[in-house]
Amino acid sequence: MVVAYHVIITAYGFWLPNDERGSWSDFVRRWELLRFGPATKVETTRNVTHRPYSAALRATAKRALMYRPVIFDGAQALCISKGFADGVRRSGFVIRACAILPEHVHLVVARHSYKIEQVTNRLKGSAQRYLTEAGLHPMQDQVSGETALPSPWAVGLWKVHLDSPEDIRRAIDYVEKNPEKKMKKRQSWSFAAPC
Repeated sequence: MVVAYHVIITAYGFWLPNDERGSWSDFVRRWELLRFGPATKVETTRNVTHRPYSAALRATAKRALMYRPVIFDGAQALCISKGFADGVRRSGFVIRACAILPEHVHLVVARHSYKIEQVTNRLKGSAQRYLTEAGLHPMQDQVSGETALPSPWAVGLWKVHLDSPEDIRRAIDYVEKNPEKKMKKRQSWSFAAPC
């Protein structure tokens, strides 16, 4: 029985739907991006980041996106954390661990009455609202006029079902150590309540 999830939500443009290493996408939404290949959906919970790929092809494909890929800075990460905290407060989600990195976020989330996709959508929406209200939305300089700001998040999520206390502890440990892989300090967020 699933008791929690290890979730990764990515910033817009971080992981393309047709990445050579695989993706969680069923289709490529943008014609300009489709010339780099069809969606590369993989049904796996295993990490595919280690698979070989062409960095040059990936960089060229990213230039075909409608907007520049999002890379969150420290002020934006703090704002995202406030949005997540508000989402937790409003919905009663239980987050066991969180790491907010420049291009993606790792979360360990306890099972809730909402599907995990709904949980992450609410958290992303809350974070976007906080970024917008603080004037820190990473795409605000790319949209003019009265057009609504696009989401700084990619569509969907990557998830692993956790069905034992050992799985949860292992996922928490992974998430807590993850910033160190990017030469950043471990993070401690007030809304994250470890087991």
